[in-house]
Amino acid sequence: MMNDLTEIRSTKLTSLAHGGGCGCKIAPGVLATLLQRATPLARVFPDLLVGTETSDDAAVYRINDQQAIVATTDFFMPIVDDPFEFGRIAATNALSDIYAMGGTPILALALVGMPINVLPHAVIARILEGGEAVCADAGIPVAGGHSIDSVEPIYGLAALGLVDPRRLKRNSTARAGDKLILGKRLGVGILSAALKKGVLDDATYRALIATTTQLNRPGPALAALDGVHAMTDVTGFGLLGHALEMCRGAQLGAQLDYAALRWLDGVPERAEAGHFTGASTRNWASYGSSIDLSATLPSHAQHLLTDPQTSGGLLVACAPETVGRVLDLFNEGGFVDAAVIGEMITSAARIAVN
Repeated sequence: MMNDLTEIRSTKLTSLAHGGGCGCKIAPGVLATLLQRATPLARVFPDLLVGTETSDDAAVYRINDQQAIVATTDFFMPIVDDPFEFGRIAATNALSDIYAMGGTPILALALVGMPINVLPHAVIARILEGGEAVCADAGIPVAGGHSIDSVEPIYGLAALGLVDPRRLKRNSTARAGDKLILGKRLGVGILSAALKKGVLDDATYRALIATTTQLNRPGPALAALDGVHAMTDVTGFGLLGHALEMCRGAQLGAQLDYAALRWLDGVPERAEAGHFTGASTRNWASYGSSIDLSATLPSHAQHLLTDPQTSGGLLVACAPETVGRVLDLFNEGGFVDAAVIGEMITSAARIAVN
């Protein structure tokens, strides 16, 4: 047991990966190119309620008038060195896609790729235990999975959930005049980069773990509100990237209030000092032409707004009269930093940040 603990504490998971968390995602512009020839599946499968057409968070397939299956998969390389916390973060992030559709998770399958002759087996076991702990907290089993011997450590889940088709929330159904509410603070990518460089203090590290392992449980309750028109979660493409997917799906624009955005402690200062991820630069290269940043914003705002989030917050588009109830549901679920950050407007699919 002592040898296992020594191996676990001495292993630097992040040193074995070229990227970490949702910062590993293929850039949105590249992904769009890869998928541009995909067949519009809804024409072939009428019970496929959500497929690839709108870059939504999960696939949804109708079983009957009251039930639909929500299916998603998400996996990535280590964002932290602690194997148990890596497992927890990856599992929380994967289940978020179910909640973002308004669904309730029912089971998960583990996706495991590990350098089996490099990583101590005790470390790999702790990663799996972390994922299982989050799934247990969500009330679901890890009912199986698949593993391979890979060059870099990779862990995640294929997750299934259920949703009433009448309460399904897409990312593409926002309406002009809707207020935009974000459930978590931003800055995960910048803090994870600081951690990899060994310059993150203990208190900020704990805050990073807390936000990335907080399950987006309010999703189903939010979806049950008639005034909630669209939802997504903010992950690897950053706040601007996922908000822009909302705009493109609804054929609307959005205005974001920079002053209303809430950041994890120390994030703006780190960005101002030039600490940001390569993924934020790739994100801007992919969609920056659709963004209008006010000249009054600080020079580092671009990197903050494109910062890749791992297990980020729910982004909700709702009618103005529903804002109070949405914020109440977030607060009741422990999301005390939820805030109104902007609104949907009638315009081309662009985002203005003031």
